[in-house]
Amino acid sequence: MDVKYDLTSYVRVLKLASTPSWNEFSQIAKIAGAGIFLVGLLGFMIFAVMSFIPGGV
Repeated sequence: MDVKYDLTSYVRVLKLASTPSWNEFSQIAKIAGAGIFLVGLLGFMIFAVMSFIPGGV
């Protein structure tokens, strides 16, 4: 492949990309934070259950 062709396609994508508004950013941040919280909670619950099982942890 030609390097020049790759570079122009990357530049085209960057020109089409736009900065999200504050509302879009905050909504994405809330959803990502909720997902991280849920994964952490699930991991803690698994740890708590495994700690009651003899030889679990």
